[in-house]
Amino acid sequence: MAPQPRNLLQGLLEDALAETPPGRSIWVALSGGLDSCLLLVLAAQVCQQADRPLRAIHINHGLQTAAETFEKHCTTLCERLSVPLTVVNVTVDVHGDGIEGAARNARYKAFFATLPAADTLWLAQHQDDQAETFLLAALRGSGVRGLAGMPYRRDAQCLTLVRPWLTVSRVMLESAAQSLDLTWCEDPTNSDISFDRNRLRHRVLPVMRERWPTAVTALANSANHASEADRLLREYAQEELQSLRVDSQYLGQCIDATALGERSCARQRLLVRTLCQCQGLPTPPQKRLESLLEQLSAKADAAVCVEWPGAQARLWRQRLYLMAPLEPLPPWKANWDGQTPLETPIGPLGCQVLVLQQPPSQPLKATWRQGGEVIQLAKRGRRDVKRLLQEADIPPWERERLVVIMQAGACIGVIRPPAQLLWQAEGVRFTRLNLPA
Repeated sequence: MAPQPRNLLQGLLEDALAETPPGRSIWVALSGGLDSCLLLVLAAQVCQQADRPLRAIHINHGLQTAAETFEKHCTTLCERLSVPLTVVNVTVDVHGDGIEGAARNARYKAFFATLPAADTLWLAQHQDDQAETFLLAALRGSGVRGLAGMPYRRDAQCLTLVRPWLTVSRVMLESAAQSLDLTWCEDPTNSDISFDRNRLRHRVLPVMRERWPTAVTALANSANHASEADRLLREYAQEELQSLRVDSQYLGQCIDATALGERSCARQRLLVRTLCQCQGLPTPPQKRLESLLEQLSAKADAAVCVEWPGAQARLWRQRLYLMAPLEPLPPWKANWDGQTPLETPIGPLGCQVLVLQQPPSQPLKATWRQGGEVIQLAKRGRRDVKRLLQEADIPPWERERLVVIMQAGACIGVIRPPAQLLWQAEGVRFTRLNLPA
């Protein structure tokens, strides 16, 4: 005999709970709809039996008059279940993303800002949602990563996001909700087919089911296959990236652009995207990526910079650097006592200095590197800072972000914020300060 829907759903929650380390709270993302209300009710039973803490979070988007009704229903349900509820009001900034995407972005931003680090958030998406996500990605022309849809588990920004019911149909959730005499709120926008997902749900998938009754399951399975392929490609790409890395003494790791350019175009695209993902950067749109790859063979002294929202790629001396966008530096100079952390426009300077030979009455001044500085190095004599930077392979865009410490018109130290000492003058000793995280 097949298990009852309620028992099957509880079993999936018990499996998810078993994967959660002890001491971590479980949160349920509670919208007020059928899926999330059912998730909260069954999660409360499972967590109570296991003596595990459970909390709920409701995001009020404020996009419709029914928003207050949703919040009130969530409050009532949580009170009945004795589950602590956190309500977060957000402002949805559409800004070209479309209202669906903007609301989703605001919702996840609130999750990450509200939940304590290391806690786990359960989301109520199901198999039908996964099928819709797969179709939407296919219609956008997405690659393997997009077609992979929603993952069962994702670790992001110190939180763990889990979708325990991703293999369960909406019909099963409805059956379980009816057996529990559950009440929930119907979102009036769910019937608005001007939204892409609603149009798929109400117009496209019903037609597909008429011809292929298992269409939803098949589409969700395709998303699972794409997810597995994406994970494998990522593993292979990470291994290959290790052979392309170039360690820079002063700037960390970068990629050998010449060696990257010798790979096939498809391989180049995969490696750059994977490197972005490893560094927590958004992957470049297709046109930006193609523009970057076309310039892998640029001259060694060329200053190539390709930017896209949230990231930029720079090529210099046949090396590829991926990074967050660099903000323009404001004019800045400051007097410094040499002991306390010095505030710069890009954060505190975590160094202190002991001047061994200069009279202590000579004040210290700190400023961005301007060019033309000369420093007296022990056993090396007077050296142009510009020449030192060239010898150290420090890229041009980093050179203007260095802090030079001056005393009596002479450069006595060069620091890469927050506390990387590059050079110190003879008779001077810099030490590192422990800055608060």
